Amino acid sequence: MTPKSVAVWALVALVGAAGWTVLALSRGEEVSAAWMLAAALGSYAIGYRFYSRFIAHRVLRVDKTRATPAERLDNGVDYHPTDRRVLFGHHFAAVAGAGPLVGPVLAAQMGYLPGTIWIVVGVIFAGAVQDMVTLFFSTRRDGRSLGQMAREEIGPVGGAAALIAVFAIMIILLAVLALVIVNALSHSPWGVFSIGMTIPIALFMGVYLRVLRPGRVTEVSLIGVALLLLALVAGGWVAESSWAAFFTLKPTTLVLWMVGYGFLASVLPVWLLLAPRDYLSTFMKVGTIALLALGVVIAMPTLKMDAVTSFASRGDGPVFAGSMFPFVFITIACGALSGFHSLVSSGTTPKMVQKETQVRMIGYGAMLTESFVAVMAMIAACIIEPGLFFAVNSPAGVVGTTVQSASEAIAGLGFTISPEALAQAAKDVEEATLLSRTGGAPTFALGMSEIFSAVVGGAGMKAFWYHFAIMFEALFILTTLDAGTRVGRFMLQDTLGNVYKPFRQVSWKPGVWIASALVCGAWGYFLWVGVNDPLGGINQLFPLFGIANQLLAAVALAVCTTLLVKSGRLKWAWVTGVPLAWDAAVTLTASYQKVFSEDPRVGFFAQRDKYLAGIDADKVLPPAKSMDDMHTVVTNSTVDGVLCALFAILILVVLFDALWVCLKAVRKPESVVLHETPYVESKIIAPAGLIATAEEKAELAAAGLDSGGGRVKEPVSS
Repeated sequence: MTPKSVAVWALVALVGAAGWTVLALSRGEEVSAAWMLAAALGSYAIGYRFYSRFIAHRVLRVDKTRATPAERLDNGVDYHPTDRRVLFGHHFAAVAGAGPLVGPVLAAQMGYLPGTIWIVVGVIFAGAVQDMVTLFFSTRRDGRSLGQMAREEIGPVGGAAALIAVFAIMIILLAVLALVIVNALSHSPWGVFSIGMTIPIALFMGVYLRVLRPGRVTEVSLIGVALLLLALVAGGWVAESSWAAFFTLKPTTLVLWMVGYGFLASVLPVWLLLAPRDYLSTFMKVGTIALLALGVVIAMPTLKMDAVTSFASRGDGPVFAGSMFPFVFITIACGALSGFHSLVSSGTTPKMVQKETQVRMIGYGAMLTESFVAVMAMIAACIIEPGLFFAVNSPAGVVGTTVQSASEAIAGLGFTISPEALAQAAKDVEEATLLSRTGGAPTFALGMSEIFSAVVGGAGMKAFWYHFAIMFEALFILTTLDAGTRVGRFMLQDTLGNVYKPFRQVSWKPGVWIASALVCGAWGYFLWVGVNDPLGGINQLFPLFGIANQLLAAVALAVCTTLLVKSGRLKWAWVTGVPLAWDAAVTLTASYQKVFSEDPRVGFFAQRDKYLAGIDADKVLPPAKSMDDMHTVVTNSTVDGVLCALFAILILVVLFDALWVCLKAVRKPESVVLHETPYVESKIIAPAGLIATAEEKAELAAAGLDSGGGRVKEPVSS
């Protein structure tokens, strides 16, 4: 490093340290949200520049001369060398779902400090590491799915447990994401039109980039962004026109459209729809979040939530019950550490990577970007009045159904907000009420409208920015659903390939269609029932979402740690081993409490016993509205408790089997069998990062290639 670069990075470190110091030491006085930005951005910059570089070059030893599966197995459908900028957009859009928007909002009931620390520290040392290392090892294995890697590298017992757990958890995650989209888009012609238009725009971009103007990424990006902005504006026009009725869809209709779209997205060539649509969505996602950050710098809103609230120690918060450890770390998944990301890192992305050296930018960099989204969500939740926050996020059983009852209930929690203020807050965003709008999304939209209206338009624009934020959240999540469905298809094909080998050939059309239909049918069934029954379908499994996602991260980190040990990198196994130990402690503690806690707000079986007692006393308890609902709640609690215990047991089997394999590899290195694809020399030249270095530019120029890179010799044979 030159003296100049040392000075720059020292300054970055000082900015980050100043942000953390202010956040940690401020008590009782107002703190600007800009300090949270400084702490996060300074930490991200240092983490990416130094820690991710250390992992890529010292731990993984990425090799730019080695051909990736996208190059060797290019079939124009699933395997396709993709420009790193487009692939970064696809990967970020695929992993950045509901989690980074709503998890931090819900965790804000504990205060802004615990959640922010976990978001930033967690992503640098756990989440981004998991994504990058999983992507690397999957790329070295022809894009194998996480479950299949576990089966091949850990063994038949742990592998079988991993396959069952991973697939079951993935279906739950996809159905939950789909439910959030349905709730956001139902009866919203603006959202349906604007999001629907991203599909033909993406198809046009895919054809443009592959057929009309190959390699013109900047050109097609400008066209795509212009069309996207036009679609957003036109959505507002449509909502006010006679066409509004056509785009006003009921939840059941949305379910059918989404299942159909999920099927098409999982079987069409990846370059035609999935990659360009996700890349297009990234412009809106990153652009909106960047503008939100700029709004924070300009408006300088203060954090009105306490750094640490009393709920952190008492564990009786109205938003969710449970102590800070482990439930803050379960509630904030995406943005810090998310098991779902490992499915994408071992699904679509490794089949599209041009060069091994790009896994750092795509895997680690995209996860840092998502973490920044989570920080912005935390800011959005904490700049609104705490009284309003708890009125919006507490269930009706806590705050009632009127502004008067809500005001009194909030006072009982230790916060103050008048009935008039609650009514005015709803009027400002043109909503009938904001009471009990649980789930996190409405709160994020409120905070976002607060920031944007302070910069553009004033109070009169709050309603516009609020509804824009709701639509933005739906777009954010939909891009995770389509990629997740394709990942599910890969996973199911890998699994069925253990029984009938043709399924493992991702180009075998019957296998593609059958696996896609089964995956869409699985999450579509739970979604359909959940839309029609408030206590059924995916609503029944929703309480498992957070724990299941983090248990999935334990599988990914266990596989990565095992592969580090088996590949002779024992001294670096702590890179994934330490976050694995932390995640296992968090998730298994949470699982234990959810199964065995005697508090009915926490424990599934305690909740079952409470409602059984209510049935015996012929008393209906909320949220049940009838005696039939009471029996349904009992069933749901029992199912959730059994599944929670089952998932924890499966993960323990994976962990113990992985530990045994690691010990065996250390004691008898000669017995190790790796399923890594043999080395083949790469014929592609492409930069490792978003911006080519001077050395890379010279290499590209010598080969007669533009900034996107490309193949320089005859294709290699697989």
